[in-house]
Amino acid sequence: MRKAGPILILLIGVLALAIDLAPGLRLPDSTSAEGTWRTVETKLGLDLSGGLRVEYQALPVEGKQPGPADMAVIKDIVERRVNTTGVSEPVVTTQGSDRVVIELPGVTDPEAVRKLVGTTGRLDFVPLGSTQMTDGQAIDLETFPPLFSGDQVSSATVGTDQNGRPAVDFVLKDEGRQKFADYTRDNVGSYFAITLDGTVISAPVIQNSIPNGNVQITGGGLAGFAAKDATELVTVLKFGSLPFPIVALSSETISATLGTQFLVQTVLAGLVGISLVFAFMLIYYRLPGAVASFALIYYAIVMYAIFRLVPVTLTLAGIAGFVLSVGMAVDANILIFERMKEELRVGKSLPAAVEAGFNRAWNSILDSNVSSLITATILYAFGSSVIRGFALVLIIGVLVSMFSAIVVTRTILRWVVRQEWAKKPSRYGLRDDEFVSLGAVRPTGRREARERV
Repeated sequence: MRKAGPILILLIGVLALAIDLAPGLRLPDSTSAEGTWRTVETKLGLDLSGGLRVEYQALPVEGKQPGPADMAVIKDIVERRVNTTGVSEPVVTTQGSDRVVIELPGVTDPEAVRKLVGTTGRLDFVPLGSTQMTDGQAIDLETFPPLFSGDQVSSATVGTDQNGRPAVDFVLKDEGRQKFADYTRDNVGSYFAITLDGTVISAPVIQNSIPNGNVQITGGGLAGFAAKDATELVTVLKFGSLPFPIVALSSETISATLGTQFLVQTVLAGLVGISLVFAFMLIYYRLPGAVASFALIYYAIVMYAIFRLVPVTLTLAGIAGFVLSVGMAVDANILIFERMKEELRVGKSLPAAVEAGFNRAWNSILDSNVSSLITATILYAFGSSVIRGFALVLIIGVLVSMFSAIVVTRTILRWVVRQEWAKKPSRYGLRDDEFVSLGAVRPTGRREARERV
């Protein structure tokens, strides 16, 4: 690990800088049409850059009007659909008795939003007998009554078939599992359609009995499902059908709620705060503080690259999570350096003190960071869209800060302390009389002698 550490740090740093600075960098876009690419860029939230506002109306079904409980369900499903990854940070609100308003940052295409939100997601499993149908074909559900509907699907994920092509995997509930097991047992060789909103998604031939309720939908053709189609289907199925159909009434571009000036002020405040942290580390810890400051710069470069790569939509809450993770990275370095100074005072050599400082501070660092990760995970799992954005940035920040504080700082210090110019007590904020020598070990016992490097 000691030999691979510097190479790993260098590779990650160069890659992060390329993502941060390379103009026009493009990557495959799994959320768009197959074969399309997206430009790697920094995405800002509604409060900093604006976005798209789309208003929907819930329509009555068989004379029944949606009630407050129905609108709450629609709001929750819509928010989950448009924020599957947890980084888009949409604002979804209900207005009046039948309206849902969606505000999405950085989005300009209303049709893309309507396609994801507007479908009711009614999935049916339809026996076809000897009738063959093709993908995309409309089907008359009165002529071909469904065996069961999508309410029998307990989970859905994007997977792969036996040939490694994208597919959609389902797990059926008890009733659907039994019906499907009985039908597939008695109808091997027949066609069986899987339809979404009355349109055939897949109409394969039943090859054998499926008794366990684990069903896989594969796309037609040699390529199977397009990654985009598989993802959209899973999103609809995973978050359920809307209790009432909704129709888009209007869409409009909205401006930033805080604006560019606030963004400049926020960045300036962050730079001032980080500069003060650098000043403290340099004045109090001297040479180790300089190493920690470099590690923090490295941390910021990697974090920004992750934000652009995912991409994470940066809002005020996300920036707060980033700043908080910076503070946690500094806290880890302080624990390490204080322990290292204690080891130097008892007469250990510089290399031994560095190793002991990291090893003995590790438990405290691990406990504090794991506690933060648990809290952030709970916030991400149960929070609203804005809270989830904050939690996700905090989770990424904590993980990267642990890497920068433990791996980056340690690797650099291991090299620095072996240099002759680094063996002065003043380099570490210590007086000459606080220990014998930075290069020697006091012979106070066998344990200390074994720790000589």
